[in-house]
Amino acid sequence: MDETTTTSGASPPAVAGSWAELGELLFEGSWDASLRRHRPTRAFRGNGLAGAGLATTLTRLGSDYARKEPHLVRNFRKYAYPLSPLDESVWNWLALAQHHGLPTRLLDWTFSPFVALHFATSRLEWIERDGEVWSVDFGRTNLDLPEALRRTLAAEGSQVFSGEMLARHARSLRELDALAAKPFALFLEPPSLDERIVNQAALFSLMSDPVARFDRWLEAHPEAYRRVVIPAALKWEVRDKLDQANVNERVLFPGLDGLSRWLTRYYTQRP
Repeated sequence: MDETTTTSGASPPAVAGSWAELGELLFEGSWDASLRRHRPTRAFRGNGLAGAGLATTLTRLGSDYARKEPHLVRNFRKYAYPLSPLDESVWNWLALAQHHGLPTRLLDWTFSPFVALHFATSRLEWIERDGEVWSVDFGRTNLDLPEALRRTLAAEGSQVFSGEMLARHARSLRELDALAAKPFALFLEPPSLDERIVNQAALFSLMSDPVARFDRWLEAHPEAYRRVVIPAALKWEVRDKLDQANVNERVLFPGLDGLSRWLTRYYTQRP
């Protein structure tokens, strides 16, 4: 989930002074008075470097990345089908492609603030640098969706889209782009492709325009997001407490690779 492109002009972040304050900041606003339960409508994304942006992997392909996007998706579907046959929804295929490292316009998010904290503290080469967690209220970003998409969410009683729900309005990336004159953002919940998706409580953000950056879009909607900085001095404590709470590579990346990554990091001596 880490990005290294610095943003500018964004709203100033909150800075956590302790583990307790960090929890308060991440769960702030989660109380739903109508249900009398804590039910946040937020997506979280951890960055190992504070000030990192929300550039997609697609943008790293060069200046003409938008033109390359449909070719990437088409060829992925063609060659991946025997390995993972899905339905015809391009959105589920896009989620599968992102999950396996194909450059896409999707960004990785999670419903879990603790999973986001893991990604903000897991890379030891950045452990002595400030990290951060982005928190986006999709209940508010949904207000800028085209009316037809808002109606679908209301009819389903949902705040995020499934591939099937989104396919009712757009069967291709081009059709999504044509739904509104101005770029809009939505959140897409992938199917349970494997244990990693499930354990990470995975979620993806999606811009209607492949050239539009989500962080730039959010700057025009400051009420919809916040950034919480984890100072370098706090990172080790956060990391140790996440390990104690069983939020680590062994769980989030099931299998021997995740186990090896966890053990390597866990037994690395603090400088």
